[in-house]
Amino acid sequence: MTLGYTTGTPLSDTAAPSGPIEERWDERRFAAKLVNPANRRKHRVIVVGTGLAGGSAGATLAEQGYHVVQFCFQDSPRRAHSVAAQGGINAAKNYRNDGDSVRRLFYDTVKGGDFRSRESNVYRLAQVSTQIIDQCVAQGVPFAREYGGLLDNRSFGGVQVSRTFYARGQTGQQLLLGAYQALSRQIDAGNVELHARTEMLDLIVVDGRARGIVARDLVTGEVTTHLADAVVLATGGYGNVFYLSTNAKGSNASAIWRAHRRGAFLANPCFTQIHPTCIPRTGEHQGKLTLMSESLRNDGRIWVPAAQGDTRSPEQIPEDERDYYLERLYPSFGNLVPRDIASRAAKNQCDEGRGVGPGGLGVYLDFRDAIARMGRAAIEEKYGNLFDMYQRITAENPYEVPMRIYPAIHYTMGGLWVDYDLQSNVPGLYVIGEANFSDHGANRLGASALMQGLADGYFVLPATLADYLARHSLEPVDPGHEAVRAAESEVGDRLARLLAVRGTRTVDSFHRELGTLLWDHCGMARTESGLRKALERIPRLREEFWREVLVPGTGEQLNQELEKANRVADFLEFAELMVLDALVREESCGGHFREESQTPDGEARRDDERFSYVSAWEYTGVGEEPVLHAEALEFDYVHPVQRSYA
Repeated sequence: MTLGYTTGTPLSDTAAPSGPIEERWDERRFAAKLVNPANRRKHRVIVVGTGLAGGSAGATLAEQGYHVVQFCFQDSPRRAHSVAAQGGINAAKNYRNDGDSVRRLFYDTVKGGDFRSRESNVYRLAQVSTQIIDQCVAQGVPFAREYGGLLDNRSFGGVQVSRTFYARGQTGQQLLLGAYQALSRQIDAGNVELHARTEMLDLIVVDGRARGIVARDLVTGEVTTHLADAVVLATGGYGNVFYLSTNAKGSNASAIWRAHRRGAFLANPCFTQIHPTCIPRTGEHQGKLTLMSESLRNDGRIWVPAAQGDTRSPEQIPEDERDYYLERLYPSFGNLVPRDIASRAAKNQCDEGRGVGPGGLGVYLDFRDAIARMGRAAIEEKYGNLFDMYQRITAENPYEVPMRIYPAIHYTMGGLWVDYDLQSNVPGLYVIGEANFSDHGANRLGASALMQGLADGYFVLPATLADYLARHSLEPVDPGHEAVRAAESEVGDRLARLLAVRGTRTVDSFHRELGTLLWDHCGMARTESGLRKALERIPRLREEFWREVLVPGTGEQLNQELEKANRVADFLEFAELMVLDALVREESCGGHFREESQTPDGEARRDDERFSYVSAWEYTGVGEEPVLHAEALEFDYVHPVQRSYA
């Protein structure tokens, strides 16, 4: 079996300025052309998604004077999955005077991503991070504060400073409410036209430029077309391809996959993140998994019984028979090593027979020492809502017994390819937040997702989108244009085809089988033989789906099975590319761990000579060989080394 792809023309990011890295963002903003306030009212911009990236982008663009047409498939922007982020948001403000700086945040992020991200993008992210906090405080976000009134900070994985701002365990919710308030103000002013319970089903590309979308009202089933001067995708990640993940059940890859089918390159799809701090699965009945914030690793200690097969309850295991394995293996960072390293370490302990709980698939996260040192009241103040959530789900009191945790699919570093301006290779199509690939490399550091989403939406996109609109004469698109009619027709045919199958298997049964296949062969550990098995099975499963799926009801009504079928059909195509990308990348880096490529002590071993690039894939058709366009990564400020957190 060949690898099944062809090599295309190499890519380069021509939007990024040259010169000192500290000056590139200022240089890019100054060089960008502007749209004067009177002319902004003439431009329509579609924004798909209302999470932190989409909500902040829609509010900011509308505040500037553009007419924004915004979409979310939830009943309110407040229900975007950003609401689930718990632990915090990074910013290089150095409030603790502990050695932090923009340069250090930049370094930690590039290193944490295992040297598979662009230097220019990451440095800009670090620069903008300080502005985000000021913006959110001005909006009324209730960040935790120290006794004297200053904003408090805590640490997250992969760093040795305290730079994470937080609002107990509800940081994502509070930040989203800030963006939602700003967006609501613009909706009330008539500058944002909001379409809730509406899902994007296709991208409209006219004369090579993104000019609109085809969408379906999820309540009435009505399919409508919306045209604009530019389209912004802020639709999150594709973690639910694994079926079981920490993502909301509605989270999906359809928007970016439909854009990919229209010509947008998909970058690094194999870079998926496993979060080490999740409540273990309890059986086949589950439809999703629950994340416990990484912030808990500040004060909780992770351990397993030192002896294999020890089934005693944790309080019966004495101190000298416990293995605090992260503190032993990585003394400099201890329990705050990056997520990919903590996840593999937990898996290794369970594989060796020292796991705890049902099936031995768990490790302990213990607050006994922290409660003794700080008192229960202090722990309740910092983590109370997280402890309550754990107790409601497991019926165990974490103040009295250790939490049980195990790794789970959480975040996706891959996404649509974008340049420094956050524009895809399809002119006029911008991609922000988790939907793009740009900032995190092969592993995202904790508390950096919220940072990237708000940086993209509040600060980066508004500057770069203006440059595009100012430089191009964009005549209105005729609704009867051939490209518009073709997109509408394809959406209608697809919906009709799904409803016409009337097979014998549920949508969920196909999704669960696909997820299990990917977890087994493209999850925490990957091998050539396993990836090839997955590549053999996925096309057959896709064929079976279109032959045997059962979608009851009609398309002219609320039909959640039809929604799911649409998304799972996309997952069945996307999964094949994700596995192929993992097979082609014959190295280990960050969350992509090929068992054939590891150091003698079991750490990820990169191959910088062969794979120091972004893999950007071009769509050629279902079942056809995609084209790989490699964008070489250059490091002038952070030189790649073997990551060490010991």
